[in-house]
Amino acid sequence: MPETRLATRARRRTVRAHRRVVALTLVAGAALGLVATAGLTAAAPATADVTGRAAVIDRGELRAELAAADSALESADAALTAASDTSAKVEESGFDIDADIDTSSLENSVAALSDEDAIGFVRSMLTDSTTVQSKLVAARTTALQASLDDAVAKKKAEEAAAAEAAAIAAANTPDGARNAAALIAAEDFGWGADQFSCLNSLWTKESGWNYQAYNPNGGATGIPQALPGSKMASAGSDWQTNATTQIRWGLDYIQRAYGTPCSAWGHSQAVNWY
Repeated sequence: MPETRLATRARRRTVRAHRRVVALTLVAGAALGLVATAGLTAAAPATADVTGRAAVIDRGELRAELAAADSALESADAALTAASDTSAKVEESGFDIDADIDTSSLENSVAALSDEDAIGFVRSMLTDSTTVQSKLVAARTTALQASLDDAVAKKKAEEAAAAEAAAIAAANTPDGARNAAALIAAEDFGWGADQFSCLNSLWTKESGWNYQAYNPNGGATGIPQALPGSKMASAGSDWQTNATTQIRWGLDYIQRAYGTPCSAWGHSQAVNWY
């Protein structure tokens, strides 16, 4: 039976509505770089299929979609801000780290989702895409921050090692060893200038404050002339190369054996050893 004029007009309206949905979907997809046309054809769907979504939207569903869109936009704004701040920190740090975070897809997604007149029936798709892009940017930002943290930690470790090496080198001279001994004697043992005077006399006699001193007759070693020298390993594995380690061992030995440096010096003067 031939179509009536009313039926023909209804069918044409249905086709135009369907084409409107297709066009909006393509616009949104192009904005995101995610054009997806699978399942979209020029053939008209049933009237109920189009009007159910294109013409009539449940108010509760619309409120939920708008709330989800707002939430996605807030997350996107936070992700973009974090990315910008982290990139700026990396650039300011001076480290050889690529500070670039590609946020173009997220920015396009935000622009499309923010344009209420343009998004039409594809709001949910844009919301989901914005959420995905936000997570991708956040992940890249986290990775960049981790690279910056690693670089900072490495630099601090290198600086600490350099400072320690400088301190060791300074203490490995006779004057540096005396300064280190005076400090450790005061801080760790509570011995003042009077006790240090005795200590200075004792170790000047024993080794001349030379951490490399060695007595071939008995094997006494280092500033405190430990016998054997390996005893000083209890104060540190670097006892052979670090005057401070030798000093710590020597002061501990004096405290345990004589109580104070002056008592040790008195014993040395009486019997020529301590």
